[in-house]
Amino acid sequence: MVFEELYSAEFLHRHPGYGFLLGVGYTILGLFIAIMMFPKDPALIALGITCLFLMPSLSKLTNSDEITSQRKPSVKQFFTDVLPHAKVYASIFFGIFFTFAFFAIMLPSLASGHLFQTQLAVATGQAANFSPSLFWELFTWNLQVLGMSFLLSLVAGNGGIIFVAWNASVWGTVFGNLAKTAALQSTLNPIILFVLIIISVFPHTFMEGLSYMLSAISGSSLSDGIVKQKLMSKEMTTILKYNLLLLLVGIGVLAIGMMIETYVLGNFDLYRKIINLAFPR
Repeated sequence: MVFEELYSAEFLHRHPGYGFLLGVGYTILGLFIAIMMFPKDPALIALGITCLFLMPSLSKLTNSDEITSQRKPSVKQFFTDVLPHAKVYASIFFGIFFTFAFFAIMLPSLASGHLFQTQLAVATGQAANFSPSLFWELFTWNLQVLGMSFLLSLVAGNGGIIFVAWNASVWGTVFGNLAKTAALQSTLNPIILFVLIIISVFPHTFMEGLSYMLSAISGSSLSDGIVKQKLMSKEMTTILKYNLLLLLVGIGVLAIGMMIETYVLGNFDLYRKIINLAFPR
């Protein structure tokens, strides 16, 4: 790619907000190419192209030497070094999220239903299930996704971006479509409804996405260490220890996010009212 040569890894670390522009720009470009080349089923192709565009930029951020270069590695310093990388991932996540949400709201229902049929199919039949017992089902399912994000980044450095991007595309599409559908069933503005939905779901949606980001960073950093270090060396042991710790933090973040999601589904009346407005029984 050409675009990633216009900025350095240090620039992205210092200005993670530019990751948002990358997410928006690459998503629009991916959608355009997918619609032109694969008009019958563009959704997954668009996501794959978007991730393909993002991989070179993310690979520039991965550097296991940040751990081994310290004279006395510490947990605090490790997470300080991880924070800029996580901010870039989060910015990309929101770029993809809001791009899919924008098109889901603005496009006619028939067009968005065809363009985002794969994303919309994921949530079919799930939104109305408000049982608190849903927590374990949500956690175990998302734990599998988190594990795959870690494994894919370990095998193909930063490959876990596919799960981060997929999560962003699904929720952006679902929430945008929910706002538009509720607006069509009433006289309310879809943008206002979308903002209300975001207020309702932001904590657990972001924490779920963040858990995937942390697992992807952990896997990619560990992959980088395996390439650069001898497997039984002290440096490799340090890299392994700290990145497995990061993976455990990601699992903890996921568990908290699923607790919040279970509570929201069971108790947050605003979100439930919008769903009932969109899909009256």
